[in-house]
Amino acid sequence: MPGQQVPDAPRADEPPAHHSRTREEPTPHTSREPAPGAPAARPARAAAAWPAVPLLAALALWGYAVRHTDVSALDDYGLVGALHPAFWAGLAVLTAGFWFTVRDPRRRSRWPLAHVLGLLVMERATQALLYPTPLYAWAWKHDAVVDHLLTSGGLQDAARLGDMAVYDQWPGFFAAQAALVRLLGVDNAAMYMAWWPLVSSVLLLLPLLLIYRTFTTDRRLIWTAVWLFCVANWVGQDYFSPQSVAFALHLGVLAVVLRRYSSRTSASSGPSGPSGPDGPKGLDGPDGRGGVRQGQAVWAVLLSLLVVAVVVSHQLTPGMLVVTLLALALTRRHRDWLPLVTTVVIFLAWCLTAALPFLSAAMPDMIRSVGDVGANVETGYGTTPTGAGAVAMSWAARLLSGSVLLLALAGVLRQRVLRRRAFPLLLLAAAPLPMFVASSYGSEMIFRVLMFMLPGAAFFAAAALLPGVRASAAEAADAAARNTERPSGPSRRRFGLPSFSPPSFSPPPFSLPSPPRLRYGVWLAPLVLLAGTLAFVPSYSGKDRINYFPPREVALVQRLFDQAPDGSLVVAANRNYPLAYEQYWRVDHYWFLDDDRRHVDEIVRDPAGVLARDMAAVDAPARAYFLLTQGQTANSEMNGQLNEAQLRHVRESVAGSPRFERVAENSAGVLYVLKPAS
Repeated sequence: MPGQQVPDAPRADEPPAHHSRTREEPTPHTSREPAPGAPAARPARAAAAWPAVPLLAALALWGYAVRHTDVSALDDYGLVGALHPAFWAGLAVLTAGFWFTVRDPRRRSRWPLAHVLGLLVMERATQALLYPTPLYAWAWKHDAVVDHLLTSGGLQDAARLGDMAVYDQWPGFFAAQAALVRLLGVDNAAMYMAWWPLVSSVLLLLPLLLIYRTFTTDRRLIWTAVWLFCVANWVGQDYFSPQSVAFALHLGVLAVVLRRYSSRTSASSGPSGPSGPDGPKGLDGPDGRGGVRQGQAVWAVLLSLLVVAVVVSHQLTPGMLVVTLLALALTRRHRDWLPLVTTVVIFLAWCLTAALPFLSAAMPDMIRSVGDVGANVETGYGTTPTGAGAVAMSWAARLLSGSVLLLALAGVLRQRVLRRRAFPLLLLAAAPLPMFVASSYGSEMIFRVLMFMLPGAAFFAAAALLPGVRASAAEAADAAARNTERPSGPSRRRFGLPSFSPPSFSPPPFSLPSPPRLRYGVWLAPLVLLAGTLAFVPSYSGKDRINYFPPREVALVQRLFDQAPDGSLVVAANRNYPLAYEQYWRVDHYWFLDDDRRHVDEIVRDPAGVLARDMAAVDAPARAYFLLTQGQTANSEMNGQLNEAQLRHVRESVAGSPRFERVAENSAGVLYVLKPAS
C-alpha cells in the first residue's frame, strides 16, 4: 500500500536469505560466535542445564525419604504421619524448580515435562516402594476378576457368577489384563498392579497435552495446567481399575474431536484456521477433496476404535462422554454431529446386547434415582469420616478441589482471550455436572464428576496463576494481518474530516516520586502452586491406614481360600481386606455392615448368636468362616461404622462361643469356622 513500509523485505536486486550461502560452505567462527567446545560455550551449556539441579535435588530428597519412612504402624493420618520430612522438602524444591523453569521462555518443553514426570513419580510411586503389598481392596477385587477370566477361559452370566457377572458384561479392561498377564509370564496381576497408578497417570499426559495445545501455544499455560491437573487429581481412580484406562480413552476421544472434528477444520482458508501454524492440522491431502475424505475416514475409524474401547470397559465413562460431546456439538465451532452419533450408536448397541442382563435388573433403581440430587451426592451410612485424622484428611481433599475450582473461575473472569478462544474447555468442565441428576453411582458420583471436570478446570486455574497468557499463534497472525492492512497515514473519520490528537500534558517538574510497589503477586502464584502440591499428599494418601494390607493380613486371607471347599461362605464386617473376592465363582461372601442397620444392631448385641444363626444355612461339605482383619477394623472405625469397642466385643463374643473354632490368627486378624451342628 502507498506510504506503508514492510520490514525486513529483501530488495529486488538482492537474492533471498536462504540462497546467500550454500549448505556445503562452513560458517566461519568469529569472535562473537565461539567454536563448539570453546571455553565461552561451556557456561552457555551449563546455564541451559540448570533446571536439572532442582529436579535431581528433589529426587534425591525423595529417595532419602523413602528409605527412612516406616509404614509398619500407620495412624489415622495415613502416610502423612509416617513420611520423612525430606519428602516434603523434595516436593517444595521440585515445585520451585518447575515454576521458574516453565516461566523462562528460553527453556525447552523437555524440562517442564521432566519436572511433571518427577512429580508423578513422587506422587504415585512412593506407595509402590513403601508398601510390600498392593493398596486398595477394589484393586484386589479386579485382580480376582482377571484371575477368573484366566481360570474359566471365557465370559459367564449371572446364573454362574451372580452379582459379579457385571464385570463379564464390561470385560474390556479385564480381558486386556488377562492377555498382559500371559504375555509377561507372571502368576497374576497383583505382581504389577501396585505400579498401576503411575502408569495410568503417565497415560493421561499425551491426550492432555493435545487438548491444551489446541487452544494455546503458551507453554507456561500448557504445563502449569498439566501440573495442576496432576496435583488436583486426588480422587484415586488411577488404581488398577477399568476407570483408569477408560478415563485416558475418554480424553483421547476429546483430543481427536477438538483437533479434528470442528467447523473450523473444514474451513481451511486463512491463517486462523486449524490448517494454519497453530491449532489442528487440516485433513487436506495432495489429491484435493479425495484426500480430505480419506483423512476424515481415517480419523473416523480411530474415533470409533477409541469409543468402542471405552464402551466395552466401563459403565459410567460412556455416559460422561455422551454428555460432553453433546455440549460440544451444540456450539458453532464443533457442530459436527458425527462423533456424538458414533458414540451414541456404539453405546446403545452394547447396552442392548452384552450389558442387557445387568441393565434389566438395575434399571428400576436407576430410574428412581434420576432427579434425586440430594441422595445422589450424599455419602450414606458408613462412609462418614470419623476421628481427627480422617476428618482432617477429608477436609484437605475438599479444600484442594474447591481451591482449583475457584482458581478456574478466576481464570475465566480474568483471561478474556481464553474465555473466547478456549470456550470448549469451559464446556468440558461444566458438562459432567448434569450427572448429579442422573445417578448416585454407589455414592461416588460426586467424586467422578470432580474428576471429569478437572481437565477443563485445571486449564483455567492455570490461567489465573499466570500474569498474562498469549493468544494462539493463529490469532496472533490474524491480529498482525489486521495491523498490516491498517493505513499508516493520518486516519480519516467517517465523514472525511481530518482527525487530530489532543495536546499531551507533561508532569510537573517537581512532582514527588511515587512509593515503590510491593510485588506480592510475584510470589503469590508459586505459593499457591506449592500449597496445592503439598495438599495432594493428605488428599491422596491420608487414608492409607484403610487401604494398606500388610503381608500378614494377605497370608491370613490366603490361608482361608486355600482350605475352603466349594460353596463355602465367608462372613466379615466389611469388604475392606485383601483377596475379598478371591475365587468368587465358587465361594460366597456376606459383609454384615452392608446389611440393614437393625440387623447390624442385633449382631452388636449378640454377635456369636446372631452370626451363628446367619451362617448355619451352609450345607456340608461347604464350611462357614468368620473373618476379622486389620483392614476391616480400620475401615469401620475411620468411616463411622463400628467403633473399636464394638468390634472388640464382636471378636471376644465369637472367640468365647462353643459354636466357633479358631482356624488361624496373627497380628493382622483372626479366622474362625462355624462348627457343624450336632
